[in-house]
Amino acid sequence: MNWLTSLPAVALVVGGLSLALLVAVLARIAVRALVPVGEHDRVPQIVTPLMPTLGAAFAIFAALTLASEAGYLRAAEGLVSDEAAASSRLAWAATSPRVNAEPIHAALLDYLQAARAKEWKGAAAASGDDPATGSAIARLERSVRNEAARPELGGPTGTELLASLDAVTSSRRARIAAASRDVPLLYIVTLVVSGLALIVNAGALVFRSSLRASLLIAGIASVVGLSLALLLALSAPWNGPFIVSGHPLDAIIGDLKSGFFDGGS
Repeated sequence: MNWLTSLPAVALVVGGLSLALLVAVLARIAVRALVPVGEHDRVPQIVTPLMPTLGAAFAIFAALTLASEAGYLRAAEGLVSDEAAASSRLAWAATSPRVNAEPIHAALLDYLQAARAKEWKGAAAASGDDPATGSAIARLERSVRNEAARPELGGPTGTELLASLDAVTSSRRARIAAASRDVPLLYIVTLVVSGLALIVNAGALVFRSSLRASLLIAGIASVVGLSLALLLALSAPWNGPFIVSGHPLDAIIGDLKSGFFDGGS
């Protein structure tokens, strides 16, 4: 599903609407062609009672699925905020007395810039195997651990540095794990089937109407198509149209560059 969720928002909207409207047109034509003339009067009797049931089923499936994916998007944004908070904590911990903050701040800045440039979208976001980011996090690990191992630093300060470093690496791993998640295929199949069944039923309902009157089902088709497009757009926060904002990390990068964490020096 990655190729589908990675499409631009415009492509998803146009594709969803086109599919839904095409199904509506084909449903009307198919009923006219396949149902014997003598049974045309029975078609509205059959499909009319089904409309409320199919409409309710699609509404429930759409609401549950979209709520789940929107919650996942919010959770992804929370992970980025946690990583930014951990980075800020490490930057401040490096300003403790007798700590040489410069190498730690430089390594942290390199890591954050590499993560934003190389690990924020696409396959690298889900795999976490970008070489530049891996080298940057390794340099950060060495810088912090070398500083924490100095005897004159003291136990509490060294512990704070290591705990802050652990928070940064743990937050990164949580982000990578979240980015590797794919939208459950059953979500898509269930929503598509229920939506298409609703459109087909609506097309059958107006198969004897004039073409102008049949355009009334375009509203149902549009709702179904847009719902599918929205689901696909929300389901890939690191690979789709709605990429998770990296502003929290960008703010830390700006603070490191400006010298905010070392008093503006």
